[in-house]
Amino acid sequence: MPIETRALLAAVLLLGACAPGDKPAPADQAATAADAPAGELVYVTNEDSRDLTVIDATTDSVIATIFVGTRPRGVKVSPDGRTVYVALSGSPKCPPTMPNEECEKLKSDPSLDGVAVVDVATRKTIKTLPAGLDPETFDVSADGARLFVSNEDADSATIVDIPSGKAIANVKVGREPEGVTLAPDGKSVWVTGETDHDITGIDVATGTLIGSIDVVGKRPRSIGFLPDGSRAYVTNEVSSTVAVVDMVTRKTTHQITMPPDSRPMGIVVTPDGKRIYVSNGRGKTVSVIDPATDSVIASVEVGTRPWGIALTADGRKLYTANGPGNTVTVVDALTLTVLKTIPVGSVPWGVAIGPAIR
Repeated sequence: MPIETRALLAAVLLLGACAPGDKPAPADQAATAADAPAGELVYVTNEDSRDLTVIDATTDSVIATIFVGTRPRGVKVSPDGRTVYVALSGSPKCPPTMPNEECEKLKSDPSLDGVAVVDVATRKTIKTLPAGLDPETFDVSADGARLFVSNEDADSATIVDIPSGKAIANVKVGREPEGVTLAPDGKSVWVTGETDHDITGIDVATGTLIGSIDVVGKRPRSIGFLPDGSRAYVTNEVSSTVAVVDMVTRKTTHQITMPPDSRPMGIVVTPDGKRIYVSNGRGKTVSVIDPATDSVIASVEVGTRPWGIALTADGRKLYTANGPGNTVTVVDALTLTVLKTIPVGSVPWGVAIGPAIR
């Protein structure tokens, strides 16, 4: 079937889905599982417009917009693909350039903090799970039973039991925690500390601290693991480097210098572990690291301040959230060719990809 025909059919089937900026659909008009396209869906959090953009990864077109709450940032899809979780924050936006004294004068509402639970089938936010102050990002356990949430204003990570909807532990980690990533074996979860310049490990089974590792770089943002868990790659925004951490010895072995003007932010590793993609924020690019040599082998310009980054399951397409540009860029991950730029909500922040559930 020609591409144009497929696109037309998709548009007809999805008639009535919310477009960017639309209000959430009334309950009697909510989409059902039968409306979902085959393949994968891309979920993008829009920090200023307080919503979640849903993109069909087959056609790379927006098919819905879902209201989720205040300052949505971190986003993950449950292992079974039926739920999307979104970190919400009632804290004011305070960029790194803003003095702490000025930030403290801004109004904060902790009652708005939490993790929104979005049902994929109905495309509705059904409830909000608890977290700590200013939840930013998180990861989901392999069995889908727990969330591990970084709380930027509390210097802690909250462990949430999803079935009961309760916070079961609160663990002190590095100051200004942000990135949260489970190790490939699922036994530990690691959290970046932006101000302490480290990553902190938590035992998933017990919720106790494992220890911390100095990344020897400034303002670590995100963590990516090789599939065998032997090495972790940590983006250091201010140092313009990516730290390489030996997870056996738990020591940072060296730094990978990123291209000029890079501010490394998001990171994603291919399923086969042969490529690592890093979004470079103000550098406007995505760079490719070859873990065999730990060197940058290519870069591509994608948009204004790319932060969130995600790969399709087959590793062939890459999506970046381009903050102030209010767009998502689609990249052919193999050729590093920009395929499409998609307008989304206001200040897109995070990206996650999951299966389209029918």
